[in-house]
Amino acid sequence: MNNIILIGAQGSGKGTQAEKLKCALGLRHISSGDLFRKAFDEKTALGLKARGYVDRGELVPDSLTVAMVLEHIEQLGRVQGVLLDGFPRTIVQAQALDQGLQRSRRSIDKAVYLAVPREELRTRLSGRYICRANQHVYNISTQRSKVSGICDLDGSELYQRTDDKGEAVNKRLNTFFSETIQLLGYYEKQQKLIRVNGNQDIDSVYYDVLSSLHEEIPQEIVSSLQPWQIPASPNTTQPRF
Repeated sequence: MNNIILIGAQGSGKGTQAEKLKCALGLRHISSGDLFRKAFDEKTALGLKARGYVDRGELVPDSLTVAMVLEHIEQLGRVQGVLLDGFPRTIVQAQALDQGLQRSRRSIDKAVYLAVPREELRTRLSGRYICRANQHVYNISTQRSKVSGICDLDGSELYQRTDDKGEAVNKRLNTFFSETIQLLGYYEKQQKLIRVNGNQDIDSVYYDVLSSLHEEIPQEIVSSLQPWQIPASPNTTQPRF
């Protein structure tokens, strides 16, 4: 079982890389945002509790968020592994996640940090658009849709989130670089942290992540990749900064 966490600020490309990695590695992609939306729509017990906090404009407690993630992992049963995107966001959440996974004899194997300079993140976020149907991500600078304002994959309208505009962008980045960034030290102490230069084109970042995970990837998966996707040898896996 390979359980991997993607760490990165908003705009670092976590969602894009998660979509590519889950297909290549046979992992189940778990986004905390998607879990909340699903729980709200299905009106699950945990979803109803979380919705109460959201409706009051309050943060959902860590204990509730962790419980929701762990419950979903348990429901998956025996899978190749999971790829966590956007969770955990704090050391408290990371510790609770570790404790919860230990009870089912599981653990996080690697935490991959997509490092992108703050100014680049601000530029990316200000040009980011998302489709209404399935949240596919586009960017006016790096990944335009074929038809302006329309998703290539499902034909739905593209829109810009309110928190990708103006001062909201700075607030989100401030939260990441003051709180979430502390996860790097947490996983580094466990010798699980992998740093990858996220300030490259999408395919180069993808290749570097695969290269860094070389020893974690089952040989049958490596043999199924395209030649350009095959990771380098373990002796040449340092990320390009």
